[in-house]
Amino acid sequence: MAAMTSTTVDRDAERSEVLNKARAAKRVAPRIGALTSGEKNDILAAAADALVAATDEVLEANRRDLEAGREAGLSDSLLDRLSLDAERVEGIAGGLRKVAGLADPVGEVVRGSVMPNGIHMKQVRVPLGVMGMVYEARPNVTVDAFGLAIKSGNVPLLRGSKSARHSNEKLVEILQGVLEKSGLPREGVQLLPCDTHDSVQDLVTARGLVDVVIPRGSARLIDAVVTGATVPAIETGTGNNHVFIDRDADLDEAIEILLNGKTRRTSVCNATEGALLDAALPDEAKRRVVEALQQAGVTVHGDPEELGAFGASDVVEAGESDWRDEYLSMDIAVAVVDGLDGALEHLSKWSTGHTEAIATRNYATAQAFADRVDAAAVMINASTAFTDGEVYGMGAEIGISTQKLHARGPMALPELTTTKWVLEGTGQVRP
Repeated sequence: MAAMTSTTVDRDAERSEVLNKARAAKRVAPRIGALTSGEKNDILAAAADALVAATDEVLEANRRDLEAGREAGLSDSLLDRLSLDAERVEGIAGGLRKVAGLADPVGEVVRGSVMPNGIHMKQVRVPLGVMGMVYEARPNVTVDAFGLAIKSGNVPLLRGSKSARHSNEKLVEILQGVLEKSGLPREGVQLLPCDTHDSVQDLVTARGLVDVVIPRGSARLIDAVVTGATVPAIETGTGNNHVFIDRDADLDEAIEILLNGKTRRTSVCNATEGALLDAALPDEAKRRVVEALQQAGVTVHGDPEELGAFGASDVVEAGESDWRDEYLSMDIAVAVVDGLDGALEHLSKWSTGHTEAIATRNYATAQAFADRVDAAAVMINASTAFTDGEVYGMGAEIGISTQKLHARGPMALPELTTTKWVLEGTGQVRP
């Protein structure tokens, strides 16, 4: 028999590590699921304190990741997602404290009734179980996933990216220490290997060990997880978000909304990536929109002839990817559309169903847009940046779901539970 290559041995070891950690998570899931609300809150508070106390260690680990990322030529947007500082660490810890202050969804009675035969019937929220997370860069997701998983009674299996290896290892080490000090198994949170993409496939096909997997990252990552998973997957989609400026918009307000969505923070999924200008707007108004973007440092992509017709200049010719993909940078695609119907036609072709916004003072147009656009969130005279679980009052979120089953929009505590039916009788039998 031919000897196995070192690559094969390494691959076998990687797969074994993923499956062994998944088995360990499955073993401890009942223990985590049985924690009381008070116990969960104490763990989250202790984790927040431990993170802040270890800020210097976390930042040193993050520095190593940033240094490696720069050497590898990561884009500015990815480096921004990867970067931590003392303020961000404090913010991550604050997210845990907010989650601790939220209502515990486990045990909530969703509905109930008494059958004609006297059986008391209720549907109650219960944990999902073992929750796999696949994500890129963002080390804050490591802590967010831990906090939301623990509060909803789940065990997180975390598969972060190689670019955040050192940050994630340090964060999980701190969180495991908190669990241990609380008398719980360290396996209540685990970090999976990230050397090859194959470990993702090992996780998303670990049927019987992993109850759900949630991808968070690029369109390519999300598609790979959703299409390759045999474990149930919740799709957190990319944010190719638009602002439609209607003919009846308050132009100053519309420009402010557009600039906020585009320039506030370009690397996040709720950033505005496209602007749709109603053809009925005066040429001067359309030109003002384009010039406002350019003066803010945004590169405008579109049809140079179409935008040049109303005096816009320095427009980069757009290809299909400009309409289809997230920029996650100081770039935006701008198109002129034929009113509401034109805007909806454009969105039906290019929107990822995350967040779509309209600027208008016409109530009927606003209502029609809200009714007809197919997206997890619709903004009327407000920035796309408001699609955020924390802004919604949910605390830290695991992501924005763009699918239509189980959860849609910001995914917080209730979305990380399932339900079971409990029927309590007094000896009834079915005839």
